[in-house]
Amino acid sequence: MRKGPTSHSFISQRLQLHYTDWGNHEAPPLLLIHGGRDHCRNWDWVAEELSKDWHIIAPDLRGHGDSAWSPDGDYSMTAYLYDLAQLIHQKKLAPVTIIAHSMGGHITLSYASVYPETVRKLVIIEGLGQTPEWYAERESKALEQRIREWVDMKRAAAGRFPRRYPTLEEAYQRMKEENSYLSDTQARHLTQHGISQNEDGTYSWKFDNYVRFFNPVDIPQHELYRLWGNITCPVRILWGADSWLPSPDQDGRLDYFQDASLTVYENAGHWLHHDQLDRFLAEMKAFL
Repeated sequence: MRKGPTSHSFISQRLQLHYTDWGNHEAPPLLLIHGGRDHCRNWDWVAEELSKDWHIIAPDLRGHGDSAWSPDGDYSMTAYLYDLAQLIHQKKLAPVTIIAHSMGGHITLSYASVYPETVRKLVIIEGLGQTPEWYAERESKALEQRIREWVDMKRAAAGRFPRRYPTLEEAYQRMKEENSYLSDTQARHLTQHGISQNEDGTYSWKFDNYVRFFNPVDIPQHELYRLWGNITCPVRILWGADSWLPSPDQDGRLDYFQDASLTVYENAGHWLHHDQLDRFLAEMKAFL
């Protein structure tokens, strides 16, 4: 790789949040938003190529990478949405183009639903949030039951320490287990940027364990789908044929968008922008 990005930060809700900037400031802005338990440097291969034509900014979400952890463990959709809104507002990025993965896609769609005039184009990689079946199961439980379960899970997490790996090599092997499509080079790069060394010499992933838990009271399913109808820009939705997530072409979620199309990538899983990088880059250049 050529010389990498520079690191910067901005303040949102009293948290110092980190982002990388790939230069080319005279070009139109392009945000790259990572998914849950990930980090901004997972976009490096994409950013390096697209930064020739775009001013690329890739943030670390709160509780991830080199961004601050929420002191009260608030990782609700509205908290993430505010952080994204602040980044776009403070850096004067609108109208902005956004490529987002997984949970980052869910956040991005919520933002674009509220501020459609600020978004030029969207690419969402497996980022439509939970399935209709998940919502149905959640809504089948009384609110007080959902809250009690959420309290119990967070209380249990409070007593857990982040997993510690004796060596970087063991962390790298765990990364390979998570995505068998990754090349050795990709897996080592993602591990090196996604882990920090503890005082005792062991290594732990750079995300807060509290990010694992969904808020029991968040944007309801029917409101979420209604909001998607507010998005006026073109939306490209990408899915891996070998993903563990069910494709939205069979459950009606695509029907809530004004202008959305779905592309399925063969021989790719949840991280299709890693698994089929060359195809992904070619299609992004054509679409953007």
